[in-house]
Amino acid sequence: MNPNASRIVQGLMLSLVSLPAALALAGTRDDYAREWPLATSEPEAGAYRVVLDEAIYRQVQSPDLRDMEVFDARGRAVPAAMFEPVRPEAAPARREALPWFPLPATSGAASSDIAAISEIATDGSLRRVELRGADARDGGILIDASRLAAVPVALRVHWSAGQAPFDRAYRVLASDNLRDWQTVQDEAHLVELENQGQRVVRDRIELAPVKARYLRLAPLVAHPALRLERIEAELAQAERGPAWTWQELPATRSEDPEGVVHYEFTLPGRFPIERADVRLPGNSTRSWTLASRDDATAPWRRAAPPWVAYQLQSGGRTDASPPQALDGMRRDRYWRLTAARGATGEAPRLRLGYRAETLVFVAQGDAPFTLAAGSARARRDDAPLAELVAALRQQRGRAWQPALATVGPARILAGDAALSPAQQRDWKTWLLWGLLVAGALLVAGFAFSLLRKPPPA
Repeated sequence: MNPNASRIVQGLMLSLVSLPAALALAGTRDDYAREWPLATSEPEAGAYRVVLDEAIYRQVQSPDLRDMEVFDARGRAVPAAMFEPVRPEAAPARREALPWFPLPATSGAASSDIAAISEIATDGSLRRVELRGADARDGGILIDASRLAAVPVALRVHWSAGQAPFDRAYRVLASDNLRDWQTVQDEAHLVELENQGQRVVRDRIELAPVKARYLRLAPLVAHPALRLERIEAELAQAERGPAWTWQELPATRSEDPEGVVHYEFTLPGRFPIERADVRLPGNSTRSWTLASRDDATAPWRRAAPPWVAYQLQSGGRTDASPPQALDGMRRDRYWRLTAARGATGEAPRLRLGYRAETLVFVAQGDAPFTLAAGSARARRDDAPLAELVAALRQQRGRAWQPALATVGPARILAGDAALSPAQQRDWKTWLLWGLLVAGALLVAGFAFSLLRKPPPA
């Protein structure tokens, strides 16, 4: 075969082989279900950020949000990449000193009614606790938390020096009336040990999040009372960062082959879920286990450690448990709650919380720009914009960020047809494939003719 002809054949064949791959990777606006016009706040900014709203999360199909792309006015894709929401800054722990009262030994873990020996002010604060007789045994400690504005997450107990070594075990209880008590910590220890100049101190008691007027440390074992100096509450701090958005889902009751009752929920979008909350009508308290999965046939995976969700209503005031943090961010479609003590009277409502993410794009091409989402066949390749943003922040300051582009009303592109992987191809695609087949036949005929042609003398 002629060497030049052979190279021509090889080049044509290579081009024809690479054409299907290019067709498969190409993404156009017609590959997406819907689009949203983007209004840019600064016309010459160069880079913009789009905060994803609920409608976009509901339209996106892929768990990695790859079926979402930004196009210019001519329908050409522009460089874009996803950015996680700004994480809240770590707020320093805030402490507040609490009034405390030693209890008589007869008011240990078995005793519940402390109101009879207490004097309570009209605002609910404790004025005094009556001690009858002298007893060196530890009857526990009553703590007045009625004036706390936030939920305590831990107690700090400070005692006088010179009492080591000791390891004291306490049960922590909470109450609003000094008669009815709820356990918030089964066993907590206050420890001070010394050995060869080394000292171990444990003065912090973690609490299950609960808002109560009074806390109580009830000794689990009889021992001499500690000489305390002060008790402080560590308060839960409000996170400083993007606001949480919540999806509240109705439940469907189910029962597995072992007879265990579950409550199942379906999330209507690819939301980046990081928090969960449970709501029941009226007064309630119950321990829950939360699991999730992305496929209806896949096994369930635990989404959060078991936690107690409660709601108490009294005197026009409602106190409820704080949301539970998940083990990690999830975009699963299916969620399941299981109660520790079986079915509830009414089905619970599950609230799932997320912080909106941001899509950053470069204004390459002609404005106006649009954001398209929802496709079973198109996938965005993230541009290396993280490096660009980091470099610009070094030049312009850490607070710099791309200009804001806001989302307008949605417009339908291919609609639901874009969500099905098996679709009828449009005339442009059929024309390209026709050219491909014709080119292949042409190359084959050209190669066959070259093979039959005798070499030159």
